[in-house]
Amino acid sequence: SPPGLLLLTSFLLHVKEDRASPTRLVCDNRLIQKYIVEAKDMEMRVGQCQALPALSCPAVLPLVDFTFQQWKSKLNETKRREILCDLALLVGAVVGAQGQVSEECGARQLSQLYRHANSFFLLLQTFSWEAGHWEPSCSPHSMEQTHVTSIFLTYRQLVQGKLRFFFEDLAKVLCK
Repeated sequence: SPPGLLLLTSFLLHVKEDRASPTRLVCDNRLIQKYIVEAKDMEMRVGQCQALPALSCPAVLPLVDFTFQQWKSKLNETKRREILCDLALLVGAVVGAQGQVSEECGARQLSQLYRHANSFFLLLQTFSWEAGHWEPSCSPHSMEQTHVTSIFLTYRQLVQGKLRFFFEDLAKVLCK
């Protein structure tokens, strides 16, 4: 079964009915570690692809770096929305790159990255602490890149950074 589907299924099986919460994903930190390892593996594998072309239409990628102090001061809902914005931009960059990369190895890696990033995007939309739903009206800080490998680097940094710390913060609330 595709890894993205596995992620979505494992998450949905552990969602509470009244208020969706990613209990297993959050409370079992081995899962986020698994997704970090997978992100590193995808980045390594795309780096091994032969003759990846530069993107003629640059990928617009979110700037996912942050300071830990600023991150800790944000509400969980604010963090969730920020990550959703980053993922929306990242998924869009992957789709744009898929239209430009015909080489089999690169296309395969982009397809896998799309599944993973889109799964996280869908998961984070399933729970909210505020009334109201996420609207795609965010404008994260971004940069343009012409290298396919930059998309994978951004994804790995997002999973290793904001997502991991977000899940750790949720664990403090949900995993007592």
